[in-house]
Amino acid sequence: MKIYTRTGDKGETGLIGGRRVGKNDPRIVAYGAVDELNSAIGLAISSLRKETFSDLAGVLTKVQHDLFTVGSDLADPDYPDGKRSTPRAKEGMAAGLEQVIDKFEQELDPITFFILPGGSIEASMLHLCRGVARRAEAAAVALSKADKINPAVIVYLNRLADLLFVAARFANKRLGVSDVAWAKPEKD
Repeated sequence: MKIYTRTGDKGETGLIGGRRVGKNDPRIVAYGAVDELNSAIGLAISSLRKETFSDLAGVLTKVQHDLFTVGSDLADPDYPDGKRSTPRAKEGMAAGLEQVIDKFEQELDPITFFILPGGSIEASMLHLCRGVARRAEAAAVALSKADKINPAVIVYLNRLADLLFVAARFANKRLGVSDVAWAKPEKD
């Protein structure tokens, strides 16, 4: 089977169910952002040293699977009718992320300053993923203003950005690298 179909050469693509929309449709933008996030997380996982971060890599691999569910949910415009067997995000997915956040935060010192993305390469990549997650969340919110979507998608993406922030701090801590403090500008 060839990867190219030529059906998108005029700027349209098909949604689950067959409806054709422009490639700039808010639904396409939203699940495209989720796809980008999934790719960024894959890159972050590949940077994590297995002996130091097997637990974090396992969590992020599960997140990648969850993001496929989120993407398919966004690609099916028939929410909440459920005429198809499209995988849908569930409320419990965000709750699962909260458990991981709580676990990782037990190893971290309380935050006493604003943190800049940085420190180690691993943390920097996770901060980048957090930024992409925020953009995916914003795209899903924009879609929700134009069309009905599963609210669990937005909750999941919001919580995932929180997890990625904590994961970046967790990576720096495990590597013995300090978080980078924002230097508040001096008043003139």
